[in-house]
Amino acid sequence: MDHLRYPIGIFEPIHNPNHEHRNIWIEEIIEIPKTLRHTVQNLTLDQLKTPYRSGGWTVQQVVHHMADNDMNAYIRFKRALTEENPISSSYREDLWAELSDYDTSIESSLFLLEHLHNRFSALLRSLEPSEFQRAMTSPTHGVMSLDVAAQRYVWHGQHHIAQIASLKKRMGW
Repeated sequence: MDHLRYPIGIFEPIHNPNHEHRNIWIEEIIEIPKTLRHTVQNLTLDQLKTPYRSGGWTVQQVVHHMADNDMNAYIRFKRALTEENPISSSYREDLWAELSDYDTSIESSLFLLEHLHNRFSALLRSLEPSEFQRAMTSPTHGVMSLDVAAQRYVWHGQHHIAQIASLKKRMGW
């Protein structure tokens, strides 16, 4: 495994989670934007334009990707709650990262993440345990319950924050 690409390891779901697990995930969802903001605070534009690994995205691209990914994930979640096993759409994240909006200030994506995560956590808190068993079909991951999707959502945010933190440590920033 590439430690620079997967600094916290690959995603491993908890099977048969309980109410306490879900509460922990919801709290982690709330913390992700705060942790990300803290991780990128005081980085210069040159530092934001630095790839987190050779051949990887820049810090700036990672932050914008997190906002794009989380918006998509939120929509997938809502579809799974309102439709029977919907096929979740995928997107070309590699090509999205090349679009001009990824050259803008990260502040808009940090702001978006803070508010999106607040709304997402409110939605998750309102769910009955049985609703976490609802499923969607991902083109890349197959059939996935909302329990697994919530865990993957948390892992994804923590994974990218760890990539940035690892770069900062290696560069002595």
